[in-house]
Amino acid sequence: MIALRSLLYQVYLYTVSAIMTLGGLPLLVLPRRCTSAAINLWSRLQLWGAANITGVTYEIRGAENLPDGPCLIASKHQSMWDTIFWAVGAKDPAIVLKKELTYVPLYGWYAMKAGMISIDRGSGPSAIRKLVRQGKRAVADGRPIMIFPEGTRSAPGSEPDYKPGAAALYTQLDIPCIPVALNSGMFWARRALKRQPGTIVVEILPAIEPGLKRRDFMAQLEAAIEPATTRLVEEAKTKIGS
Repeated sequence: MIALRSLLYQVYLYTVSAIMTLGGLPLLVLPRRCTSAAINLWSRLQLWGAANITGVTYEIRGAENLPDGPCLIASKHQSMWDTIFWAVGAKDPAIVLKKELTYVPLYGWYAMKAGMISIDRGSGPSAIRKLVRQGKRAVADGRPIMIFPEGTRSAPGSEPDYKPGAAALYTQLDIPCIPVALNSGMFWARRALKRQPGTIVVEILPAIEPGLKRRDFMAQLEAAIEPATTRLVEEAKTKIGS
């Protein structure tokens, strides 16, 4: 039954995506916020589909730690679900994504029109400078920035590998960083069709205020996210096994 419901959700995901992507093309000539609103709607529909077709719901803890206005959200990344969630989890976020994704027909057009931030991870220091420039534009527009500090999905229990992008934004933009732990990989595994019914927990942790040196910030960020993520993964294991 889980396999069948997972397959049905994939059909739902691609059907909704195709309809909205093609039907929303006129939005590309309208103001940016129109495209952002469409992405928000797409994400809400996907979260609804995940809950009602596969039984994958979610819970947000620590929502009071997420401020209004500009901040740097640094979230653990275990699943495609995370990328769906953050278009809803923050207000009009500028999400940092791989530059290769901007080359994907239609998807890339919407991402760029919505003011997402692209990073070319193979360009070294120039990529960081461009990342910061785009981040400054987002902050000037009053938007939060959302980044996955490891740069890609990591399976639950794997060793963390934090990249320099989050530290560059934190040190250059002078805004608080909001660490986020989650356990989405326990229910929505990467590179797998199966969706395990259950409740994904997204835990928004207390802010790291601006002013730390790069090394101290990175240490504090990892020390905030990793133990909380481990705790949430263990919590999920208990519930799945019960």
